[in-house]
Amino acid sequence: MRRSRGRAEQPRRTRPDAAVVHRAVRVTLAACAGFYTFRYGLHRPVSATYALFAAVALGALARVEGAARARARTILWTLPVAWGLVCLGTLLAVRDWAAALGMVGVGFAVSYGTVGGPRLMGLATGLQLLYILPCFPPYSPDTLPQRLLGVTAGLLLLAAAELLLWPEPAPPDYRSRLSRAAAALADLTDLAADACAGRAAPAGAVTEAADRCRTRLDALRFSRVPLMERPASAGAVDRALTHCAVALRYTGPQVHRVLLLARARPHPAAARLTAATARALRAAAAGVLRTGPVPETGQVDRELTAFDTGRAADRAADRAADRAAGGADGSEPEGRSPEGPAHLARPVLGTAALDAAEGARFAVRAARVSRHAALPPDETPADQRPGPFWYAYDPAPLLWWRRFRANLTPHSVAFQNALRTALALGAARLIAGTLDLSHGFWVLLATLTLMRTSAADTRMTLRPALIGTTVGAAATAALLLGVGERPLVYALALPPMMLIAFSAGPAFGPAWGQGLFTVVVALVFTQLAPAGWRLAEARLVNVAAGATIGILAGLCAWPRGGGQDLRRRAAGMLDDSAEALRETVVVVTGTGPAADALHRARRSALLTEAMYAQYRSERHDPAEDGPNWQAALLTGQHTVRGAELLLARVPPGTAATHPDDAKALLRHADDVTAAFRRQATALRAREPAGTAHPALTRARAALTAELDRAAEPRGDRRIPLHAVDVAVWLTGLLDDLQQIHDDRPPPPG
Repeated sequence: MRRSRGRAEQPRRTRPDAAVVHRAVRVTLAACAGFYTFRYGLHRPVSATYALFAAVALGALARVEGAARARARTILWTLPVAWGLVCLGTLLAVRDWAAALGMVGVGFAVSYGTVGGPRLMGLATGLQLLYILPCFPPYSPDTLPQRLLGVTAGLLLLAAAELLLWPEPAPPDYRSRLSRAAAALADLTDLAADACAGRAAPAGAVTEAADRCRTRLDALRFSRVPLMERPASAGAVDRALTHCAVALRYTGPQVHRVLLLARARPHPAAARLTAATARALRAAAAGVLRTGPVPETGQVDRELTAFDTGRAADRAADRAADRAAGGADGSEPEGRSPEGPAHLARPVLGTAALDAAEGARFAVRAARVSRHAALPPDETPADQRPGPFWYAYDPAPLLWWRRFRANLTPHSVAFQNALRTALALGAARLIAGTLDLSHGFWVLLATLTLMRTSAADTRMTLRPALIGTTVGAAATAALLLGVGERPLVYALALPPMMLIAFSAGPAFGPAWGQGLFTVVVALVFTQLAPAGWRLAEARLVNVAAGATIGILAGLCAWPRGGGQDLRRRAAGMLDDSAEALRETVVVVTGTGPAADALHRARRSALLTEAMYAQYRSERHDPAEDGPNWQAALLTGQHTVRGAELLLARVPPGTAATHPDDAKALLRHADDVTAAFRRQATALRAREPAGTAHPALTRARAALTAELDRAAEPRGDRRIPLHAVDVAVWLTGLLDDLQQIHDDRPPPPG
């Protein structure tokens, strides 16, 4: 059978995973226990209905993940919200227009609330169902106590099932991933320290350590982390964990650069600093875990100060020796070779060691914030604030308010999705009420579960869902015609059918899920009231209507989903990063004042990260997956982090001691800026991979030529150390930029 062009071949599943089956058992037992107790034991059909659907809403339709205690705690925390939604839906069911307006408000509020983090995103569908169910006729406010009783019982039973039935251990959380990555990077840094001291390790050991480090750093990518485990909330802890990962990914290339350069020329001072870097990384690895000690930055701070002071003194001594040996005209003394690339490796090695240590210090500080440890006062100059850890000094409610306010714009993916969902659900409620569709809440449920963030994604889900619903409706009609009015048969068939539906749906796709769920709801409603084969017909009509509304919403409102927004935002981030890197060079060379380019670049990187997380929650054709979006995001993050380090380390105007040197650095900054802008243009225009490489090659060649030229002694105008810092930073950004369309590592030179 020929596979469609451009689509990745998916492995065929033969059985559901054990975790899926365990979850299906928990939901089935909680839902059936509440339903049968109220329906047949207490003769309260209203409470029975709400007990069953509350357990299904948060157990099957929502995504509540984590350890058993964490899942149970999340379910219990939703109880007050569930009561409020049931009360609101019951009261607004008095008129169709009131219920529809309420659906718009609830749909927007719950969907927009997902901007607060992935855990809120996982609860959204289940919470919306708790409003959808009571907002349909009959209008019976007198049954509100029974409805609340059923919802409470269903959620309590589900929480108890999570704790008692196959309590799953906590999955590897992001803290564990960070700890393993920091430990692996510390091992590699130890090898780099040995190389700087002249004790190079065997090549095989270095390769093994480098591969392990690369694998564990790659595991920090959001595309490698389950949605519920991503530190993406507005709180200070999640922000700190994300910044710790950024710091580790920034430090990794610097350690590799130290390893490479130390082979050419050992550097005892860099060896001491790199050893301190390894110790700081190990402290961060232990400290990021809640069970380890809170790390301190004192030792790496002292080593950084000592190294920076020492290399400045060495450079001054070199200049004095050049003047003494070369004469007044700065000529090279007889018998002395010009300074070449091997000699230049020493200051470049020092810069790489400094950058690695700065990255490790940043990781330690981020680990401290994640443990709610105190930080020293913000050292960021007033004209460059907010600093990198601005969130550590603000109260949590203010952080959440800023997150919600920042996304309250039509350019926000979260705002677009919330508005699309609200309008689609409101339209579905109005249509279902106007046409007086029986069991009209199925229309909204279909709209909610089948609509995606793009028309293409909705279309991919729509076809199997409709096929499954059609087959399920046919099976339901045959069942109702064959069994007739025998409630005992339906009562006995409900638990196994529910177990099969909740096991096969997640494992085999929406066709199985919709088809089997059609049979499940028929088995439920035939026990609440007599039903004939037309119940299956109503289910099919309602699902088709809901799916149609969902696909129309996807076509009419932002039909490309997060992918197009991510492309636009990533290109904008590269433009903002280009402005930030040039402004940084202007400041450190003393050729101009600082503005707010770095602030814009920092904000742009945060918005791009949020859009990347949204993009990863969608389904995509692998043939249209685009460039390496993670590499683009890292380019922006490394630009901001490197600029912050340079501005903190290099006093304004000290990166160039002569106007010609300042002009040269500005010229190279313009070259790198042009490469960034060319890459941004290529992203916007969807140009093929490699179109930006000529600009990258020119910028890299110009930087290399400048370093080679600057390596030649010119009397007292030897290249300043801070100019080396700037050149190495710009070269690293070109390496990052290259990865956007090329997964191969950059050339080691």
